[in-house]
Amino acid sequence: MSRPAALLREPAHQVSPRAVQMWRVIAVAELATTVVVLVVIAVLLPSRPWWLWVAYAVVLTPLAAIAIWMPGLRNRIHRWEVTPGAVYTRSGWVVTRQRIAPLSRVQTVDTRRGAIMRLFGLSAITVTTASAAGAITIEGLDQDVARRVVAELTEITAASEGDAT
Repeated sequence: MSRPAALLREPAHQVSPRAVQMWRVIAVAELATTVVVLVVIAVLLPSRPWWLWVAYAVVLTPLAAIAIWMPGLRNRIHRWEVTPGAVYTRSGWVVTRQRIAPLSRVQTVDTRRGAIMRLFGLSAITVTTASAAGAITIEGLDQDVARRVVAELTEITAASEGDAT
């Protein structure tokens, strides 16, 4: 007799709205950098064949679309939740990945705040587990939320017995 497959539920929390702003700034910066490189190439070429402009359009159109739509799409997809039993995440905007890590398997909890993240008051938390699938990362959290989550994870995992293996 087979058991019914457990249904994965959606993690409860979205990332910070400031993460959308950060992702948009990063995407626009990447687009601007590409435009600068393409302009330099155009200036350095002695002749500008017609196909060069087609190539530019082929390169720039997807980058512009990504800068416009990707941040909002990522915000709708990226979710996270910490419960007394597990850490749940869903991420990815091209390929969506759902991860569940039982807290009994947690080995370390790290916080990361890169330069751009600090400008937006954001942090990322990485939960390393005794799993071959690798660590779980929750990106785009407000710094205060990240501090609370790290404290909560520390409290929960410290209270559990076992060696997280």
